[in-house]
Amino acid sequence: MTPDPTRMLYSLLDLAPVPEGSDIPEALANSADLAAHAEALGYHRYWLAEHHNMPGIASAATAVLIGHIASRTSTMRIGAGGIMLPNHAPYMVAEAFGTLASLYGDRIDLGLGRAPGTDMATARALRRGLSQQDSFPQDVIELIGFLGPEDPEARVRAFPGQNTHVPVWILGSSLYGAQLAAQLGLPYAFASHFAPQALEEALQVYRRSFRPSVYLGQPHAMMAINVFAAETDAEGVRLRTTMQQAFARLRLGRPGKLPAPVDDIAAHLDRATLAGVNAALSVSAVGSPETVRADLTHVIDRYQPDEVILTGQIHDHTARKRSFEIAAGILRSL
Repeated sequence: MTPDPTRMLYSLLDLAPVPEGSDIPEALANSADLAAHAEALGYHRYWLAEHHNMPGIASAATAVLIGHIASRTSTMRIGAGGIMLPNHAPYMVAEAFGTLASLYGDRIDLGLGRAPGTDMATARALRRGLSQQDSFPQDVIELIGFLGPEDPEARVRAFPGQNTHVPVWILGSSLYGAQLAAQLGLPYAFASHFAPQALEEALQVYRRSFRPSVYLGQPHAMMAINVFAAETDAEGVRLRTTMQQAFARLRLGRPGKLPAPVDDIAAHLDRATLAGVNAALSVSAVGSPETVRADLTHVIDRYQPDEVILTGQIHDHTARKRSFEIAAGILRSL
């Protein structure tokens, strides 16, 4: 499906959340159901994020889940937002995504992150030979090479992998990723849904420093936005309390399943913690369709992204589907 260049591309980021009172099989079934719903609503991409040792997130085996979601959809791009490259050998990532591309054609995206997506003890369990040296730029280049044109002279080639040309994105929440994406001529996605502090400067650096490449002729920047949309402002605010609680627990070192929403978040989080959480989640659209439209319009007008990717940790699956449905209707009209 070729996107309409006159319209804002809107995509969806899923962590396969496991709500309190639920389990992983149900969470994975919900993700497949949400993906089919998102495709019908016109979402351009459906990305899944790698996290580990977190009871409330079921997308740890990201490539496996991408294959499942791709099998349940037919037109939407499916990918990683992202694979945390320090956890993996680039060669094995190339084989995994080369396999996905061989199965599902030109619908697979590969977003790469520099953080481990977990605590250091779990990072060591993931990759026991973990080095303290930052080899992320070299690993990205090596991985792209394994996915690129066939080189009969190369001693190591990825089968599947070579000639699949899976599009690679750089993900980030700082200037580092912006600079690397610009230098390599790759698309860039900023994690503004939980770390917005450097968003404006990172987008400026990326656009100003971008070098055209064989992968991309001009900069393409995507930003993430939390959406908690409902029929009323009060219900949208209530839906958001789930993510506020989950984020606070993560910061306090107590990750768990996705908590149920509450009526008064101030009664559950102290003032300092709540202020910190709200600052981290400030790039959000919350409330009724009219309020969410105003919030999305303000963010898009300010930052001028080429694409937005929506996310939102919502406890109830039906409410989550409805939130993304409301957002899609708004973004189709922008």
